[in-house]
Amino acid sequence: MKRLLMGNEAIALGAIRAGVRFASGYPGTPSSEILETLVKEKPDSVYAEWSVNEKSALEAAAGAAIAGARSMVTMKQVGLNVASDPLMSLNYVGIKGGMVIVVADDPGPISSQTEQDTRHFGRYAHIPVFDPSTPEEAYTMIADAFACSDEIKRPVLFRPTTRVCHSYASVALLDALDCPAPAGFTKDNGKWVIFPKLAYNNHLKIAESQKLLEQTFSHYEKNMLIEKHDENDSTPRRGIVSGGVSWQYAMETLQHYANYRALKIATYPLPSDIVAVFLKDLDEVLVIEELDPVIEKELIFFCGAHKIPCSIKGKLTGDMPVAGENNPALVHDAIASFLLGQRLKEQANIDSQNATPDAAMPKPALPIRPPLLCAGCPHRASFFAVKEAVKLHSLRGRKAVFSGDIGCYTLGNALPLDMLDTCLCMGAGITMAQGLNRIEPDTLNFAFIGDSTFFHTGIPGIVNAVYNGSDIIVAVLDNGTTAMTGGQPHPETGKTLMGNDAPRIDIHAVVSALNVASVQRVNAFDFNQAKEAVLKAMEQKGVRVIIFEGPCVALVKHKTACVVNPQTCTGCGLCVKKLGCPALFLAGGKACIETALCTGCDLCKVVCPANAIERGKC
Repeated sequence: MKRLLMGNEAIALGAIRAGVRFASGYPGTPSSEILETLVKEKPDSVYAEWSVNEKSALEAAAGAAIAGARSMVTMKQVGLNVASDPLMSLNYVGIKGGMVIVVADDPGPISSQTEQDTRHFGRYAHIPVFDPSTPEEAYTMIADAFACSDEIKRPVLFRPTTRVCHSYASVALLDALDCPAPAGFTKDNGKWVIFPKLAYNNHLKIAESQKLLEQTFSHYEKNMLIEKHDENDSTPRRGIVSGGVSWQYAMETLQHYANYRALKIATYPLPSDIVAVFLKDLDEVLVIEELDPVIEKELIFFCGAHKIPCSIKGKLTGDMPVAGENNPALVHDAIASFLLGQRLKEQANIDSQNATPDAAMPKPALPIRPPLLCAGCPHRASFFAVKEAVKLHSLRGRKAVFSGDIGCYTLGNALPLDMLDTCLCMGAGITMAQGLNRIEPDTLNFAFIGDSTFFHTGIPGIVNAVYNGSDIIVAVLDNGTTAMTGGQPHPETGKTLMGNDAPRIDIHAVVSALNVASVQRVNAFDFNQAKEAVLKAMEQKGVRVIIFEGPCVALVKHKTACVVNPQTCTGCGLCVKKLGCPALFLAGGKACIETALCTGCDLCKVVCPANAIERGKC
């Protein structure tokens, strides 16, 4: 049977086929759909959960793995930073059942803070890495990753990139693999309790295992060597090396050529035997990869170690861009330049006979669509309340600095709100505010954090602030979901990933138990209440917390949109200039509201000095 699957769906179904029993993770684009697909397919033998962060997810999966179950953890590349501590130690301790850590890298970056390359972590931690190039390949490769982990009794990394995660393909579904039931945990202090001597001995075993994997991966079917040789072509022998989705782009171009050798590398460690065969008699090699020159550096080292006189080109030589996402056109040009020194004739000379009049017409530029908060987003109301309160308080001469965090509310940095001065990583807004305030104690330091991020890494920051006597205001923007990654549940929602009811962990109760100086809970859409709460907090000292509550518009929409009374509107434009709501615009000298976008949050009614905005009456 074949199914049209997104790459993440293919990974999930491949894991089910491979006998996964335990799956955990934290939502992060482009990885989120993997666990959601697991739950949607509802296999009785699989337990899945959204953990509060990636560290907790990996540790829970490790527990399942040492009990003999095949387990999987999912996250995006920055999540691996959070999970790196237990992963490093787990690789030394080892596991009993196969364990795959799926880390989705995000070249571009399209929806991330960084472009970091997970293959570096595999090399650093001596952990095997599998690098799929298509959704079809990801489906079968995830089973190979589990089998490898089972064999070496250590975790492995599985590294799909955004285009593999989110592209679709027709995938042939295969029969389930025969996987034994978990044998259960067996007590053994000499194996599962990490002591220095155990770590030393296991490090030696890991090093030996890496050498064996180099040979094993040389016979792995997805590490592929292709050769086409034209006897009439006297140009120097050149080769192309690629991996991941870039391999697909390369093959689309190479089908037009008759004299090349190409190697696909889908694993780390480098498959040494097949690499040696590939490099034989070649003069030059072009490496095409995302994101960093990982394969390129490995090949340079390999050539040096084996005294192979081959020139390796790629990112380090300026033949490939050092940042950003690869695409078919970029790869086409790089290969054409490398093999021919010019563009392909098929692309350089447009066939005028097949060209239509429309094709010759210049295409208009695409409109610029900057990221912005949705119409009716409660975060806009919360930011606006803080901004207006600070304006009143600034008459006393105190500067305010706003530290932000990762989530939809990061968009609060855009004009006209301009309410985020710093943004580093999840949970860092609270702790960075503490450092800023120590250096400038007369400054009003605000830290904005979302409800899901509060549970992820926000709680330790508040504990640190209270314990060390900090003077900051923490604004928890609670919209009742993990909105930025698609609306996943978290500990306050009262639901688990499996759809079961769960005890609702109340943020107000948690914060109160941390002995903060004050905690207030306000309706984000009640502007006067929210502003007064901010003003009150600014008059106090210590760690003050304000919880701004308002549902995400993707979950709850108001029934009636607002409209502008053109007879009353003065055309001052303050509603547009102050809020930046995408439903508001000026036309014909008057304010207008796009009712298809408006959710009726009423924030614009508060701003309008002429009282020209009403709820669906005009």
